[in-house]
Amino acid sequence: MIFAFSWSLLVLTLAAQAPVPAANWPQFRGTARLSGVSAAPPPATLALKWTYDAGESIESSAAIVDGAVYVGSTKGELLALDLETGKLRWKYATGPNGSIGESSPAVAHGAVVVGDLAGTIHAVSAMDGTRLWTFATDGEVKSSAAIVDDLVLIGSYDTHLYALDRRSGKLRWKLQTDGPVHATPAVQNGIVYFAGCDERFRAVRAADGKVMYEIPLGAYTGASTAVDGDRAYVGTFDADVFALDLKTRKVAWTYRDPDRQFPYYSSAALHVTPTGTRVIVGGRDKAIHAIDAARGKTVWKFVTRARVDSSPALAGGRVFVGSSDGKLYVLDAATGAKAWEFDAGDAITASPAVAGGRVVVGSQDGRIYCFG
Repeated sequence: MIFAFSWSLLVLTLAAQAPVPAANWPQFRGTARLSGVSAAPPPATLALKWTYDAGESIESSAAIVDGAVYVGSTKGELLALDLETGKLRWKYATGPNGSIGESSPAVAHGAVVVGDLAGTIHAVSAMDGTRLWTFATDGEVKSSAAIVDDLVLIGSYDTHLYALDRRSGKLRWKLQTDGPVHATPAVQNGIVYFAGCDERFRAVRAADGKVMYEIPLGAYTGASTAVDGDRAYVGTFDADVFALDLKTRKVAWTYRDPDRQFPYYSSAALHVTPTGTRVIVGGRDKAIHAIDAARGKTVWKFVTRARVDSSPALAGGRVFVGSSDGKLYVLDAATGAKAWEFDAGDAITASPAVAGGRVVVGSQDGRIYCFG
């Protein structure tokens, strides 16, 4: 029994640490650690390659795997588009009242998993869009899935974090919290990390759902947690960004902008350099913040004309992030200087996906854009 559990934990650990091919961005934030980093930067000068009109608002962030783009729409459709041409490969309808909100597709082992606002989790064939299985929760699903080996990990507004069997969709375990589970779970070394709407950060064993420890944050949290080694980073609705020490199980530092205090809904990206790590996150103060990960101090700040709920993506020393002012921005990760912008004409709350030298993002007017 002990051997079986140890082997299960080892498999989950190796799966979570397995490198993601640079041509792929298989889930929200790119990897199971939710770092928001791509190893396949797009060209220095971006050009619009194609657009696709999904018909209704895009709040879901894209996944990119093996030359296909997967993204959900509030129309209740999961779309598969060709990365090179933008042509529709297939579409899957979630069913009555099955609008796809912020839940973003996760792709692994030939399956695409996404949640809808009716509370249903869908697994669909990546090849042709046929339904593989569904699982019903009792609340909206805005969380995105993390697929780790044979587990699908995803939250629901019914206050539970679910672990489902990847092949069958059957429940393996569920963990009840004291509030909606909005965030996408991060996974590292067989441990699931997430902050919740019940103002607590949890570390949970992926193999069986056992809570290893909790850290009180004292604030409602909608953002997902980025994990890097012994540190985790997440912003809250109480206008703070936390660095959490996973060894001591305590808050390492708290960042609060000295000028304006607004909530953080955006999930952080981690810019690792030879001189240190920076935490880059959007705020509802209309700004993108770069924070020194060692000290919790401001490195730079770039101000847009509206709130930034989009989560930044990093590639090749650049930051790619949308704003509700309707623009996609490209910033120098070292200085915060603007390198490029594109006006989509409507709010961009979805987060960019970066893979295979392409940047893909949707906007509130229902259009999906690909740049390269």
